[in-house]
Amino acid sequence: MLVLSRHQDEQIVIDGEIVITIVAIYPDRVRIGIEAPADVPVHRMEIYEALQRAAQPDRSLADDDASGS
Repeated sequence: MLVLSRHQDEQIVIDGEIVITIVAIYPDRVRIGIEAPADVPVHRMEIYEALQRAAQPDRSLADDDASGS
């Protein structure tokens, strides 16, 4: 993991296409803005994980089918 220090209104550029801007800094959180091409999905981690779980087939049903029940 690359760890960078930035001040408010400073930016980070990823692959020449994604720009992360430090919008505001509070005592307990940081507000960031992300500019990315429309074909690049950007999600908070909890949303990404929920989408991954929803996209996976139900393993318990697959296990029941495999056992011949």
